[in-house]
Parts: sequence; structure tokens; C-alpha cells
Amino acid sequence: MGNSVLQKSPEEIKKMKEYYSKFLIDKLPPGSIFAAKTPSCAITAYKSGKVLFQGKDGETEAASWGTALAPSAKKAAAPTPGSHLPKNIGEISIIGSDEVGTGDYFGPITVVAAYVRRQDIPLLKELGVQDSKNLKDDKIIEIARQLVTFLPHSLLTLHNEKYNQMQMKGMSQGKMKALLHNQAIHHVLEKIAPEKPEAILIDEFAKEQIYYAHLKGQKKIIRENVLFSTKAEGIHLGVAAASMIARYAFVRHFENLSKRAGFTIPKGAGAAVDKAAARLILDKGIDVLPEFVKLHFANTEKAKKIARV
Repeated sequence: MGNSVLQKSPEEIKKMKEYYSKFLIDKLPPGSIFAAKTPSCAITAYKSGKVLFQGKDGETEAASWGTALAPSAKKAAAPTPGSHLPKNIGEISIIGSDEVGTGDYFGPITVVAAYVRRQDIPLLKELGVQDSKNLKDDKIIEIARQLVTFLPHSLLTLHNEKYNQMQMKGMSQGKMKALLHNQAIHHVLEKIAPEKPEAILIDEFAKEQIYYAHLKGQKKIIRENVLFSTKAEGIHLGVAAASMIARYAFVRHFENLSKRAGFTIPKGAGAAVDKAAARLILDKGIDVLPEFVKLHFANTEKAKKIARV
């Protein structure tokens, strides 16, 4: 699968729209002029002048219209002075890995590793990939739905039932996350083999030494070219893309939990969450909590007091 981005004038985009007239689709992404889908390629032209070619013959189709834009990292944050990260970290092909849901009382933990090639970077920028903390869930979902169609990735979900079982056996959340990241990265490496990323970047939740201590005893531990950094979503779009896909999956699971609960469950771990958990206890009984929440959070005892159980 190949993806390319071209920069075109309004006149050239008009010609392209006419050329693909038989393949035009009605549903247009925000900020686009036209979108078309041939049997082997999807074409989207934006008001910015960028034209995206995605799909099996994306690079070939784009080449018939001109030279693709070279990858750029202008929007990626530069590594901090003295950082161990390569100076060109935002420009290279990497597997980015991030997780969502670790601080939420309700809902699972979702971990995603995603492979972003150098040539994919302009495409991700045009789609609006960035630090997910800067975007609302509806925008993240809109972008993530496109990302999953072409980015090699692995999504792992640790549901609450399993999470609580592991936690009660003495496993820390940090160890759970390390296991999930390692597994997700391994899955992506298998998907893209024999191709290899220039680096693997994990959004740091534990120092490197501790991360590998958590993985001790695992059959397959990924170590080659693995880098760690805080705020990695702003350093490489691969991590930002992984975070968006993880958030997308997390929100979908949250919606399913709300349906099962019979009311909208709030995110986070604040006072609103305590009240929601208390309502869940009163409506369905305390025995359902392990399916919905991370039991060891302080919210459990607060909810019990509110529900008077």
C-alpha cells in the first residue's frame, strides 16, 4: 500500500476533479474540495492545495500527476537539549506506541502501536494528526477512522475484568502497560516484516530500566532501536496516530459500557464518576462493578459510601 501527497493549484485540482468524475463520492472530509475512489486508490483534494492519494496504487496514481511532497517535520517538537533522541526523529519511519484509559475509573486500557513511514508524514499532517490532548473526541474519531484504513497497527484492549484479576494478583498497572506495549509493537513488526522501522518510540510511562524489568521472563522482548520519551505525541506523528487510534477504541468501549449501564458514564476519576458508580451499584448491584471499573481506585470506596453499601 502506498500513500502520497501532491501540492496542486486550483486549476490543476479542477482538472483532477474532472478526470475522476466517474469516481466522485458524496461524503467529503472537512476542508476538502472533492473526494474520489477508484478500484485501487482513494483521492482527496483539500482547499489547502494538497491532494492525498491512498491505497494499493496510491504512489503510482500520484506519480502520474507530479512529484510527491517530501516528508517534513515542521510541526513536530524538537527533542529537548541533551536529549538522547535523534535530531531528525520527527522525519524518520517509526513505530509509535501509546495508551489511553489508565487514569479512568470506568473503561478499559487501550494500547496501540502504529507504523508511520517517512512518506506517510505529509498525509498524516493533512488529516490533522496531532497530540490528541488538543482535540475533542469527535474530531479524534473522525481522524482515527481514516488512519486505521492504511496504517499498519496493533490495538490491544485490557478490559476491566482481566485488569482487576491481574491487579488482585499483585501486578502493577505499570507492568500491565509494559506487557501490552511490548506485545503491540511485536505484532506490528510481524505485520510489516521484512521491512523494519528506523526507530520505535514509546510514550514514556516508566524509565527504560523499569520498563524492561517489567518484561523480565517474557519470550519475546523488543529492544532493537526502542526509544522512550515523555510527550512523545508531540515528537513524532507515529505516536500521535497511535494515541488517536487508542482513544477512538477507548471511546467506543465507553459507549458500550454506557449502554450496558443504562445511562451515560462519565470519563475520568472525579466526583461525577463516584456518583455514577454509586448509581450503578444501586441499579445493578455491587457485583457488577468489576466489569465496569478499576476496583483498586479510591472511587470504589467513595461510591460505596454514596450508595450506603
